[in-house]
Amino acid sequence: MDLQLRGKVALITAASKGLGKATARQFAREGAKVAICARSESIDTTAAEIASETGTEVLSLRADVTSQADIERVINTTVERFGGLDILVTNAGGPPAGTFDDIDLATWETSINLTLLSAVRLVKFALPHLRQSTTPAILTITSTSTKQPVENLVLSNSIRLAVIGLTKTLSQELGSDKIRVNSILPGWTYTERVEELINARIAKSGETKEAEIARVSATVPLGRIGTPEEFANVAVFLSSPAASFVNGVMLEVDGGAIQGTF
Repeated sequence: MDLQLRGKVALITAASKGLGKATARQFAREGAKVAICARSESIDTTAAEIASETGTEVLSLRADVTSQADIERVINTTVERFGGLDILVTNAGGPPAGTFDDIDLATWETSINLTLLSAVRLVKFALPHLRQSTTPAILTITSTSTKQPVENLVLSNSIRLAVIGLTKTLSQELGSDKIRVNSILPGWTYTERVEELINARIAKSGETKEAEIARVSATVPLGRIGTPEEFANVAVFLSSPAASFVNGVMLEVDGGAIQGTF
């Protein structure tokens, strides 16, 4: 299937590793012009890797998605380099693991700033440019924790629901601008973030790493943890013109782990 992405401009945040990196790579493979940002200096290495593999120009930018000035700079630089913006993928590192008793109020505030307000900032400054695109799309990366709370993740379980509310509302408000807004909900996908979560579980349970991975895998009907590439394939399709009548969808990529019908 032709995803009709050749020459389109896609911006993916928090893309130095994990799901963001895999998504950026897949956009590049489909011929899109790709801009990526992250706080880490490794963002430049990631851009070079993707460009070398795909032969596609990749713009790398050091930026903190909790900073309004950084977000404005990232959007403006992307548009200046590529002449516009067609696709925005909002992504940010997940908030810390922990129970309600573990988490202090300051951490709640910083996590809201990271997980919710980063998406708000990105959409706010990207909108004028997306409105000029013929195939505009916004994709928020959230989590299956918005459908079914995950043990020891009170911050993610709570705050990502607000991103879902934002996404669904924007899908209605921006429909008249022909801007599609969807969210993709990854389940257990083996990234550096999941490695951290598994280690946090090990610290509480005293289990071995193999036992904890087996425990997680047993909750997935397909019997395993997913790969970033499997996630990226779905994310890129959902953002592409090939999915032109898909709007306001919260799509789980979790191997069937969420069993509810809604």
